[in-house]
Amino acid sequence: MKSRIVLSILVLLTVVLASCTPAAPAQKEIKVAILAPLSGPVPTFGVMTRDGALAAIDEWNAKGGVLGMKIVPIVEDSQCTPDPAVNAANKVIDQDKVHYIVGEVCSKASIPVSEIANAKGVVQISPTSTNPDVTVGSDGKVKPYIFRACFIDPFQGQVGAKFAMENLGAKTAFIMLDQANDYVKGLAEFFEKSFTEMGGTIVGKESYTATDTDFSAILAKIAEAKPDVVYLPDYYNIVNLVTKQAKEKGITSPFIGGDGWDSSDLDTAAADGGYFTNHYSPEDPRPEVQNFVKAFGEKYKDEQGNPKVPDALATLAYDATNLLLTAIQQAGADDPAKVKDAMAGITYNGVSGKITFDPNHNPVKSATILKVTEGKVKFEAVVNP
Repeated sequence: MKSRIVLSILVLLTVVLASCTPAAPAQKEIKVAILAPLSGPVPTFGVMTRDGALAAIDEWNAKGGVLGMKIVPIVEDSQCTPDPAVNAANKVIDQDKVHYIVGEVCSKASIPVSEIANAKGVVQISPTSTNPDVTVGSDGKVKPYIFRACFIDPFQGQVGAKFAMENLGAKTAFIMLDQANDYVKGLAEFFEKSFTEMGGTIVGKESYTATDTDFSAILAKIAEAKPDVVYLPDYYNIVNLVTKQAKEKGITSPFIGGDGWDSSDLDTAAADGGYFTNHYSPEDPRPEVQNFVKAFGEKYKDEQGNPKVPDALATLAYDATNLLLTAIQQAGADDPAKVKDAMAGITYNGVSGKITFDPNHNPVKSATILKVTEGKVKFEAVVNP
């Protein structure tokens, strides 16, 4: 009987002592949302954006995270469309309690997301949204919590126009655009402004919708106008259709576009002879570029098991994520108010170039011209701001 009592006391003491032993502190985490179009019209944009951002996060976590905290990515499919992007933003902010967003990709989705993030004090950096309205509100004031890692449409449109005139000797241009797409509309507007200011003439300007598949009516007008260049600042899915149909109709005017052309799904045979402005080239010999290309290829493989070559979407997502995490590190705290101030004053040597921010939170950096030729996309030139 006595032994049973002693045993019971020992068991009780063990339980009490165990309950008094402090639990090991849970590892602190910091959540970063990645909003990318993994479905919808441009899924390759989303896959590359996600992979570029995750590559940066994995590198930071391998070195101990940021401020000693493990970085936890929360990936949401935002479809490059306003409503799904808004739903994704509200979900990660209100349910997941994130303080930081990398994304969205398309301007028409990033603009409404920026309004939500800015109002709720969440730092957002878009890798690739080039419309000025992403970081500047309708009142003309900068949104203090919103940044981007890419150059903006005025610069990209100006570079395209300058290249057309100075490098291609173009004096006339025909513009095709989707009026409902903020990205396309903005680029077309700034190309036209720069081209005409430099003495060029716009010999035609026609609109289409994102759901159009037959562009024969517009292409007939292009064939009649015989412009020196055709400016088509849309995404690769539209570019594939238009340039293929243009080839079939015997149109020889070179097409010029923006960074929306940059995709592994670009039909290089259809777009052959075309040019587009972009944020980087994997052929750039800078060590930052070559080291990233090598590391990305080791991490991600295509269906045949070959190393993937990062496009501009992956590169800018990688730079955007590194900019954000570096700003958190420099701020010294998981505090969006401090992080936005650190971001505004940052100097970062990224894969896409040395980056600082202007007063409107747009990066000051160079642009690259790429040419579609012989089934490949090749480096053509660099244009500095």
